[in-house]
Amino acid sequence: PHLPLILMAQRRPLIIVDGRIKQIGPGDILDAKVLEVDTISQQNNNTESIVIGSPVYNDGEGTVDLAKADSVNTVEVLGLVQDISIAADASGNIQTDGVLTATTAQWDIVTGDTGGLTPGAIYYLSPATAGKLTKTAPTTVGQFVLRIGKALGATKLDISINQPIEL
Repeated sequence: PHLPLILMAQRRPLIIVDGRIKQIGPGDILDAKVLEVDTISQQNNNTESIVIGSPVYNDGEGTVDLAKADSVNTVEVLGLVQDISIAADASGNIQTDGVLTATTAQWDIVTGDTGGLTPGAIYYLSPATAGKLTKTAPTTVGQFVLRIGKALGATKLDISINQPIEL
């Protein structure tokens, strides 16, 4: 037995041209990169400057401090510092998604490694040192596994913060 062929109506995407909404033309294609990166301005509540790439958590209304994967109080990462540095009691930008670019030397400060990020490696919030990232997921009971992102190269981290998992 043959199954009947059911034809579905094809729909074309809508686009805005000269302020008017139109359907995309037959044979036309959409080719656009999404470059939007979400950032939020927050005040550094730490007694020292916080450097680019450092994971931070919201510790009050509009304030952040260095995140650490050893406590329920410090594991909820808001994002990574986007500015080169945010001085104590100053406000700066925290990037919550997208690709964060820093120099290899700047990433070395955040990871404790040399040569920047390891391309293809997954980075986690460190349970040992506040404000640091590690390629080794925590394994100790009472700590939290929190994926922060994946290295696209030695200087680029694709931020994709997951929910923390308590061990």
